[in-house]
Amino acid sequence: MTVGILLVDPQLDFFPGGALGVDDGFAIVEPLNAWMRGHAAAPVYASRDWHPESTRHFKARGGIWPPHCVAGTTGAAFHADLDVSRARVYDKGTNPEDDGGYSAFDGARNDAGVRRTLLDDLKADGVTTLVVGGLATDYCVKASVLDALKHGFKVQLLRPGVRAVNLQPTDGEQAIAQMVQAGAVVVDS
Repeated sequence: MTVGILLVDPQLDFFPGGALGVDDGFAIVEPLNAWMRGHAAAPVYASRDWHPESTRHFKARGGIWPPHCVAGTTGAAFHADLDVSRARVYDKGTNPEDDGGYSAFDGARNDAGVRRTLLDDLKADGVTTLVVGGLATDYCVKASVLDALKHGFKVQLLRPGVRAVNLQPTDGEQAIAQMVQAGAVVVDS
């Protein structure tokens, strides 16, 4: 079993005070850092929303979200206290005509001019199990976990390393239940 660690959108706009700040979002940083310290040989992957200024994802063009994680802005940056030094980064939500980009599997990175997806790299690295944490449980984390399971990966959801938007009070818990029903395993440490 080769374990990989997936950090889903740990960006400033999703932490308290950001454009789409998740309550208690700061609480994910130390559990994720601790997991990475405890698994120093594991490859680390990080997704990030990397939206254009004008996109169908935002309310102004018919989406449901306020502007957030606009490419190159402070809000799109990773949280400074989270150690992403080992992470390969996959940009998602980059198409201005698409409201997609929730799953880390929708993202890509450029490696010396070659487009690489998360799936490409997971396969190349021989990863069979993904440990997932990040923001937000009920949107991008859920979409990423469900896609990982569809692609045949075993998934462990690091519960202390996720928090939900909770547009409705139980959205986060419902998302976790959906992930578990699909085959994810919730781990607490």
